[in-house]
This record gives sequence, C-alpha cells and structure tokens, in this order.
Amino acid sequence: MKSDAVIRKATNLSAFHGKRILVTGGLGFIGSNLAHALAGHCAELTLVDSLIPQYGGNRFNISGIEDKVRVNIADVRDESSMHHLVRGQDFIFNLAGQVSHIDSMNDPYTDLEINCRSQLSILEACKKNNPGAKVLFAGTRGQYGKIERLPVDEDHPQRPTDVNGINKMAGEWYHILYNNVYGIRACSLRLTNTFGPRHHMRTSRQGVLSWFIRLALDGKEIQLFGGGAQQRDFNYVDDVVEAFLLAAADESSNGQVFNVGSGVATSLREAAELAVAIAGRGTITDKPFPPDKAKIEIGNYRADITKIRRTLGWEPRTPLREGIRRTVEFFQRHRQQYWD
Repeated sequence: MKSDAVIRKATNLSAFHGKRILVTGGLGFIGSNLAHALAGHCAELTLVDSLIPQYGGNRFNISGIEDKVRVNIADVRDESSMHHLVRGQDFIFNLAGQVSHIDSMNDPYTDLEINCRSQLSILEACKKNNPGAKVLFAGTRGQYGKIERLPVDEDHPQRPTDVNGINKMAGEWYHILYNNVYGIRACSLRLTNTFGPRHHMRTSRQGVLSWFIRLALDGKEIQLFGGGAQQRDFNYVDDVVEAFLLAAADESSNGQVFNVGSGVATSLREAAELAVAIAGRGTITDKPFPPDKAKIEIGNYRADITKIRRTLGWEPRTPLREGIRRTVEFFQRHRQQYWD
C-alpha cells in the first residue's frame, strides 16, 4: 500500500524527479517512511543507517521497496563516510539522531556525538564536497524545554530540560549558520511526538504513544504518571513526511525553522484511552512520577503551526484516532518484525 503522503501530495514529488537523494537514519522510523514516499520518484535514493539496535533502524522498514533504494550501512559519526556519501546529492534529509531524552541524560557524550558533533561534520562535508545540496534537519519540540505560553511558536524561548534538547538545538543552529554563512540551503523542522507505522517498538524511550500502542496490543498495563493530565501534540508520520517534502521542494524554506505539529493538545490519558479502545485490549493505571522523569518533564505542549501553514501550505490531515487505527493495524500485521 502506498504511503498516504504519496497519495495526498503526488504532484509535489515532481520536484524530486531525476534527483539524487540521501537520507541519514534511512532505515529508522521517519527516514523509512520518507523512503516509501520517494521510492521510484527520483534518480537515486540512498539510505544511510548504522543499524545500532537501540536507535530503531530495521531492514524490514523498507519491505516492498528494496529494489528502489540503495542502503549504505554507516554511522554519521564516521566523517570519512559522510564526506563520500554527500557527494553529488541534490537533497539530504538529515534524520539520523539519538531521540531518547532519558538516554541523553544517562549517556550525554553519545548524544553529543550523534546530535551535535556529527551534524557539524555533515555540514562540513557538504561545504567541502557538495555546497549545492539542500539539507533538511529534524529538530524537536524538546528544544523549547518548559513551556511559558501556549501555543508554542518558533520565537518561544529555548531552554531545554535535558541534554538531548541542548544538542538538538545546537545541531539545528549549525544548519542555519551554514545556510547563512556558506550558502548551503538548510531548513529545520521541529517535530513533536511523531507516531505511526515502522516506529521503534522495543523500548518505551523513543515515543510515548507508540509505547502505549504496544502495551495495548499486548494486553498489558499502561502506567500514567501524575494522572496522565500532561498534554502533548501528536503528529502522524505521513503528515510529517509531507512536511519534509514540501520544505525540501520550496526555496522559501531556506534558512528557516518550522514547528511541525497537529496544533491540537491531547492529554496522555486521552491518548492511552484511544490506544486501548482501538486495540481492543490493555488497561490503564495511575502511578507516581519517577524522579528521573519528573526532572525533565516539560509540561503541556501544543505547537503553533501558523508559520509552516503560511509559508509552505502544510497542515496536518490525519486525525489522532485515524492515525492510531492505522498504526494498530500495521503492527497487528507485522508484530514479529518489531517486537523483541
């Protein structure tokens, strides 16, 4: 089945015809969904992934398009590999990253290497070997830290509460700096709670809603901290893929940062209840906040997506219930490829 992003925005893919495209983190969650949208629509599509187990890379993520993509097993921390891989690319979707907030606190140096230093290395590789490439970076709502006002626009202060947010903020601004100083066209999309098919499902550290869905499918208990009243802004992956494609194809995105969210605040309790109802299994219980999670909890979040709507014409199209339904159905079919 074709990705919804292909169905909805097929005309936009003309911008990628005859182009060479590199996707870092290409066997991961967002990277592989992007690959499904682009496969067969460009001259050459190269997916780079380290396949380090805890980061979510999965060869099954490209099932059905294996003959339309080229896979290179490499780590973005390997400077020599990146200098080689960026050559000749028209578009670089720079999606490789360490996304767990808890892991960033337990192992800050690895987070620094992947989310900060490696981003600088990739941009240096572009400067030396391919300054004409368009580079799309995956930022995060974690850059904002504790929220002062809702909804959160791009001018909201950035005060991250964890190492991941700090390093992602630095990685983003390296991209904007290289756009402004060296003319390497770059854009950052600040993502928030993306979920959907092909997500990493083996731990709870990379996506709260995806973990709720796994627990529900397993008929297990979903534990909500603090009553589950915390609000999040959930975004279905095909909508996020569409945002990346629009930003890549539109020159007005150069040097810009955009919030990518649904613009709708949903409590964790509401999300858990939807997961249980749609899966037809699972239970929900309340638990006290663990100290390590309480220290980095950002509070309620809802993105202001006015800027990306006005500039690129993007807006989310998949209601939360529908996105969860599609996700549940995908993992019901392919559980053995994503569970332990």
